[in-house]
Amino acid sequence: MTGSASELARRLGDHAEAVCREYLPNGHRSGNYWMVGDVRNTPGRSMHVRLKAVGGKAAGKWVDESSGEYGDLLDAIEQSCGLVDFREVADEARRFLSMPLPPPQPQPLGAQCQPAAKRGSPEAARRLFAMSQPIAGTLAERYLAGRGILLSTHERALRFHPGCYYRNLVTGETQTLPALIAAVTNLDGRITGLQRTWLDPSGHGKAQLADPRRSLGDLLGNGIWLGHEPGMPVPVMAAGEGFETMASLKVVIPALPVAAATSANHLAGLRLPLGCRRLYIAADADAAGRHGIERLSQRAGEAGILALVLRPQLGDFNDDLRHSGPAHLAAWLSDQLVPDDARLFLSPG
Repeated sequence: MTGSASELARRLGDHAEAVCREYLPNGHRSGNYWMVGDVRNTPGRSMHVRLKAVGGKAAGKWVDESSGEYGDLLDAIEQSCGLVDFREVADEARRFLSMPLPPPQPQPLGAQCQPAAKRGSPEAARRLFAMSQPIAGTLAERYLAGRGILLSTHERALRFHPGCYYRNLVTGETQTLPALIAAVTNLDGRITGLQRTWLDPSGHGKAQLADPRRSLGDLLGNGIWLGHEPGMPVPVMAAGEGFETMASLKVVIPALPVAAATSANHLAGLRLPLGCRRLYIAADADAAGRHGIERLSQRAGEAGILALVLRPQLGDFNDDLRHSGPAHLAAWLSDQLVPDDARLFLSPG
C-alpha cells in the first residue's frame, strides 16, 4: 500500500464507526465491532470491522469469517460503492473526511491509461459485474417480479449490487443504493459494458432519482442478451431498445433469444449472430425509436435476414405484460409471428 493510501486508511480508522454507518449501513454495532454480512454491505454478521484500536491492532481493519476476505476501510468504500480504480476510492475517502482533492496528475507524453483505471471502460464494467451477486432472493428479483418479469434466476446477464455508487451529475453529490446490474456483451459472450438500474431500498420500484438508469462501457453493436449461448447459431431472435421490453417478451416466449440494445442508436448498430434468418424487432408505441428500427431492418435485409416489427397494444411490451398478463400478451404476439415461429415458440407445453 502506498503512503497516501496508508494515511487515508488510518484517518478512516479514526472515524471507523461513522465510516461503517455511511458505507455499510446494513450492519450494526456490537461491542467494539461493526457486524455486517460482507464488504459489499449485504445484511448479515459474518464480517466484523474493528471500531477502536486494541492491543496494537488498528481500528478500521475487518475480516469476513465466511469468505476469509480481510482489509481496511478503503476496501469497504471500494466494494460497497462499486468503484473500479484507486483514484475514485481515494477521492470518495477524501470527500468523506472533508479533505481537499489532489490536483489532476499530468500524464507523460504518449502515456495511455490502463483500461482498469479508466472510468466508464469495459474493464470497469467487468469489475462492477464481478462485485455483484446473483439476483435470486434479492431486491433486484423483487423489482423485476413487480414489473411482471419472472425470469430464470440463472440468467447470466443479470446481477444485483446492494450498494452501487451513484453520482449526481449536476451537484456532484454521491450516494450508494441497491441496483439491478445487466451485462452488455458481444456475440462471444464477453462483457463490454453494463446497465445499472438503481432501486428504492424499501422495495418500491426504481430509486427516486432524475436518472435511475445508466449504462457504461462499450455498447455499440452489443446488447443485454437473454437466452443466447455465445458462439451458437441463432436462426430466430428478437431485438429492441429497452431491457424491460425485451425481458417481457422473454417471459412469454422463453425459448426465443432476445437482445436489448439500451437505446435507439445502439439498436441501429446491433451486431446480429451467425445463422440468423428471422429478426423480430420490438417497437414502442411512440416514434422515438423509429430510426433504430428502420436502420436495423435495412441492415438485416442487406444480410439476407427477414426483419419483422412486433408492436405492443399499449406503450411497450412491459405495459402489456403488467396490465394484460402473459396469456393475453402471448395471444397478441401470435398474430404477429411467422406461423412456424408461433407454433414453435407459443404452443402450450
